[in-house]
Order: sequence, then structure tokens, then C-alpha cells
Amino acid sequence: MDLGLQNKVYVVTGATRGLGLATARELAADGARVVVSGRSQAAVDAAVAELGGEGRAHGVVADNADPTAAARLVEAAQEAFGRLDGVLISVGGPKAGPVLLAEDDTWRSAFESVFLGALRIARAAAAALGEGGVIGFVLSGSVREPVSGLGISNGLRPGLAMAAKSLADELGPRGIRVVGLLPTRIDTDRVRELDELSGDAEAARARASAAIPLRRYGTAEEFGKVAAFLLSPAASYLTGVMIPVDGGALRGL
Repeated sequence: MDLGLQNKVYVVTGATRGLGLATARELAADGARVVVSGRSQAAVDAAVAELGGEGRAHGVVADNADPTAAARLVEAAQEAFGRLDGVLISVGGPKAGPVLLAEDDTWRSAFESVFLGALRIARAAAAALGEGGVIGFVLSGSVREPVSGLGISNGLRPGLAMAAKSLADELGPRGIRVVGLLPTRIDTDRVRELDELSGDAEAARARASAAIPLRRYGTAEEFGKVAAFLLSPAASYLTGVMIPVDGGALRGL
């Protein structure tokens, strides 16, 4: 299938590793140009080199929680490649732990990064996108059911998903789509770190895999392919949807 990505331009945040980088790889492999962001210059430079170097990729050092990041990312796409066709807003997960032990400052920091930072980027993108544009959010399976030990994520992700659904209503008349992705146990550094918190990472992985119908963790590449499709013109009639990338782990319809 031709996804129609040739020479399209996408901003992908948190794209120096994990799900963001996997998505940027798939976009670039199908001919898109990408602006990737991360928190360190070295990590951004490495991602740009992996994605084909300048001319195919452009890097911006930015933290989603920074109020200036949204405008800088949109401007970088327009200056580097002359257009913007979509964004994928990805950010590292908030600190693990139960709700009862999370201090106010921890909630505030996570809200700035996971929630408010994402909405700033979505607003900036919406102002720049034309008909056919797309805004994607990397959320979590916690949108549909809580994940043990991730109290803050369980609190913030469902609210962000509903904001994304509202944006789909608001932007639909302009021909701009809004989509969300709900990964669960994808084999990334973040998920491996969560398994290690149990004290026995191997046993934790075995238990989690046994609860997944496909009996294994997903790969970042598998996530990236789904994300690239959702961002592409091939998914032009999909908006307001929250797509699980979970191997069947989420039991609700």
C-alpha cells in the first residue's frame, strides 16, 4: 500500500528513542521528512543521522514542558522543509508509583509535560495545518483501564484522550484529523524499567506476556508502522479514534 507519505513533513516529539523514534523511522522510510525533538543535542543529532541526515530529517532540542517548544517545533518544520503536514506528540511517561505517594510537585511536573505541553503543541500545529493535516497523540492503554503502579499516568492520560476527542470535533470542519494511539506492553526502555521496579524483571515480563493474547510484548517497529499509517493520507477518514497497539491486552471494545 502506498501511504502517500512522499515529501510530507511531520514533527515527532520525543523522537530520539522508543516509540517516537520508531515512528520517525517508518515515516522517513516511506519518503516523509521529519522534524524530531529530544532533550539533548547529542541524542537529537544521533536521531537525525539515523533518519538520513539533513535534507531528510531536522533536529530540535526541546522539552514538551517548555512553553516555547510548540512554536519552535512548528517554525522548524516550516523553515527546514517549507511545510507542515502533521505532528505526533510523544513524551516519556511520568514517574511510576501509586496515587497516594505522589506529591503535588510530581503531579504538577507531569501535568506540564504530559498534558499541557501536548496541548500547546497541538494548538500550535492546528494553527499551521491545512486541510489534510493530522495531529496524533501517543497516549497509553491507561486511557481505557488503569495500569498497576502508574497512578499519575492513569490520572492524566484519559483526560488528554478526551481533549483529543474534543479537538477532533473542533478541527474536523477544517479537514484536520486528530488521532490517538494506546500502546501497552511495547518492548521499550520505559517498559523494561517498569518491569525492573518489580524486583524481578524477567518474572514481571513473563506475567505480563501471559496476560496478552499474542503472548508477547510488541516491538517499537510494530508500533511505528501503526502510527505512520494513522498519520498518513491513507488514513484520511479516521479521526477522533483511539487505536490500541496492544496485542489484544485491552479487553474492552
